[in-house]
Formats: sequence, structure tokens, C-alpha cells
Amino acid sequence: MAKEGSSRRTFIMFLLAFLIAFFIVSFVEVLKSSFVPSGTEIPSANAVSVKAPGSFADLAEKVKPAVVNISTTKTVRSGRGAFRTPFGQDDLSDRYFGDDFFRRFFGDTPRTFKQRSLGSGFIISSDGYIFTNNHVIEQSDKILVKLSDGREFEARVIGRDAKTDIALIRIKTSDSLPVAELGDSEKIRVGDWVVAIGNPFGLDATVTAGIVSAKGRVIGAGPYDNFIQTDASINPGNSGGPLFNMEGKVVGINTAIVAHGQGIGFAIPMEMAKAILSDLKAKGKVTRGWMGISVQDVTEDLAKSMKLKDRSGALISEVFRGDPADKAGIQAGDVVTEINGKKVKDTHDLLLMIASFRVNDRISVKVLREGAERMFQVVVEERTDSKEVARAGSRDDRQNFGITVQDITPQVARYLGVAPRIGVLVTDVREASQADEVGMQPQDIILQVNKVRVTSVKEYQREIAKKSEKNTVLLLIKRGRSTFYVALRK
Repeated sequence: MAKEGSSRRTFIMFLLAFLIAFFIVSFVEVLKSSFVPSGTEIPSANAVSVKAPGSFADLAEKVKPAVVNISTTKTVRSGRGAFRTPFGQDDLSDRYFGDDFFRRFFGDTPRTFKQRSLGSGFIISSDGYIFTNNHVIEQSDKILVKLSDGREFEARVIGRDAKTDIALIRIKTSDSLPVAELGDSEKIRVGDWVVAIGNPFGLDATVTAGIVSAKGRVIGAGPYDNFIQTDASINPGNSGGPLFNMEGKVVGINTAIVAHGQGIGFAIPMEMAKAILSDLKAKGKVTRGWMGISVQDVTEDLAKSMKLKDRSGALISEVFRGDPADKAGIQAGDVVTEINGKKVKDTHDLLLMIASFRVNDRISVKVLREGAERMFQVVVEERTDSKEVARAGSRDDRQNFGITVQDITPQVARYLGVAPRIGVLVTDVREASQADEVGMQPQDIILQVNKVRVTSVKEYQREIAKKSEKNTVLLLIKRGRSTFYVALRK
């Protein structure tokens, strides 16, 4: 019995030792997995390998020599408001008499003063061409460029484009300058690491890192908004500086921030800058394409009324007589769905496409007309500042009718400066009605109802009364020189 008890104790001790050893080994493995060195690939649950950069130091050291600081000076002339009374601004005489009283006797005394600002840029060629933002150098009397080695050069403007906020400047030096390699902004993806280098608040060669937060952002900065959004820190002074990918190639030009926001910055895609580089170099300005159309977004009600499958594309509300689209046979009411085989998502998408073409380019434009696809060949002309390529007209159509119309008599036509009997005149729009919600206004002219031309109230009422499959009415509205469609629900 004593031997049997001894064997049992030995077995229990052995089992306890085994269990203790097992737990110690397991605990060590857990500790190891808790301290993964930076740069180690970590397999996720769906077997996607994620690799975090160990350091940005090598990248920053490689690209910083091509990044420059830009300081500008411009003369600002102040007029009204610069005058100060001889008794001081807070004197009782100033409160009672004001600037106007003393200006009669002493005259206006405008002053001039120097306004200085800071920005960034990057060298794109060894002979001194530099990309920056237009707003950094606009109206400057003097532009001073400071290189990473401390040397300073005065620069001159080669070309600039206010619509994209891109400028090309140049410095002259006998030395070959370090160059930033231009990358392909189309290839970057949301979530990719990026590095911004610039001169925020005058702090030279500041390096910040983050990821691409979004692409194709429209922030209302201009007609060709197509920004890369990033959470890499961007501050005043970063404007015009480069946004690098992890290969050390420039994928964007840092341009804008959200006021009072954190981790929200915007950069112009490099492909947009490369597309206008040759124009800036050769002509100092950018030549853009023109089709001669006014377009609007397709709303849900417009899509239903026109029997469209979805809201993609851009609805042509006006074709300008004698311009490229008119010559090709495109009509108001057509919906542009593709250009050169590339899908058109909306009016902004179409605007960017048309602007990218050069004068005399022949492009293939696919449209939907009465539910059928049609293809047209359009020869692009030059867009001038007096022309508009697209005019967005997206509206919400959720309320009820509420408009009053009248015939356009010869007297009314003369008053409005239009031809008589071109449509019917809107004389009143009831507040909170559906017509009010879609943006209709008194003095709008209704040209068509469900694509049928109307020239009198009688014709208008006849077309309005007709039944439609979707119980909607499609109106073509003329306002000033522009036209646009609205859809109203019966």
C-alpha cells in the first residue's frame, strides 16, 4: 500500500510539473506576440499582410533637397479706412465727425505697405523650374526661393492657372539642382502612406506623415476640384509643397486645409499638374477644351421622368448654337454617359474630362436620347473665360406644384429682351411649393413640357394635363442666358 501511494504521488507531481511547464511556455509566446517590432508583417484574420514603415528617415533624407521655401512680398495700397484724424481714432471728435468730415478738409491719405507671406514648392527640373500654388505667388512684387542648403534666389513666374491653383516659377543658377521625381497620382489608394514636406509657419523643411484619407474630393475651391485628402499634418506655409508616396515620388501638391479641422488636408493630384505643365511652360497659361454645352446633374425624379436606369451621367440642358456639340448633332435633353469609352458619373466628372482635352481633339461622345444610345464625334474647341463648360443644376423635388404662368406678349417680350411666343412666363411661385423647392423663380420662362415646345398658356396647360407613366412633368426652364431641366411630381 505504501508503494502504491508513493507511485500515485510521483504521478501527481509529474503531472503538475508538466502543466506548469506548459503554462510557462504559453505565457512566453503570448509575451513575444505582444512586442512585434516595427516593420514586421502581421497576418490578419483574412490572411492580408500589413506592413507598417519602420521609419520615414531615409525617405525624408532622400527627397528634402528638392523641397524649397518660398517667401513673397507684394505692395498693398489702402484707401478708405487708412485715414486717421489728427486727434486720434478714439477721440470724441472722431466719433462725432468721423473720417468723412476730416477728409473734406485734409483729403484722403491712402497708404502703401508691404505684405509678406510664406509658402513651399519643389524643384521639377535641374535647370530651376519649380511647382507651387498660384495663391502663394499671386500678385507678388518679389518671389524669393530658399533651397535646402540655405542659398536664396529670386524667382520669376513662368505660368500660372488660378482655376487649379497651380503655378510654375523658375530660378536661375549655373548649378544642377536636385529634382523631385513626379509620381502617378492615379495609382495611389485610400490608406496608402504619404509624407508631406514644407514650410508651415516658417518652420523650414518640416516633415509630416499620414495616409491618403480619400480621393476625388470636391471642396468648392474651383471648377476642377479633384483633391487628394490626407491626414498628414498640413498647415499655413505648407501650400505649394509636395506630398510624397513611399517611393519618394510626388503624388500631390499640398494646397488647402479645413479651418479649425485636424487631420484634414488636401493636395492637388500630380496628374492634374503634369497635364498643364507644357501649357504653363510654353504659354504661361492653360488652354482647355470646350464642347459648347450647359449640363446639370440627374436627380432621382429626372431619372424617373426620362426613364433612365440610374442617376449616372450628365443631362444637357442647353447646346450653344454653332459650337462643337451643336455641329456634331448633340441636343438638349441628351444625357452624356461616356466620353472616349470612359464612364461619365456626373457634371463634375464631365467638366474635368472636357477640360483635359486639347483644341482640335476629336472625341467620341455617347449619349442617351429617348432611351436609345447614340454616338457622336465632337471636335473640341478652345474654352475662353467668357464661356462655361458646365453648370450644375442638381435640385430636390419633393413638394407640390405652385406656379402661375402667363403668355409672353410682345410688350412682355420687349421688357424681358426675348422673342415673343418662345414659351410661357412664370409670374408667381408659391412659397414651400415643389416649384419653389426645385428653384423656380418669377420671370423664369418655361420652354418645354415633357420635351414638347410650348408657346402659350393654352399649350402649357394641355401638356401639363397629359398623363405620364411616372406621374411626373419634365420642364425646360430658361433663366437669363442659361437653361436647365426640372422634374415635378403630379
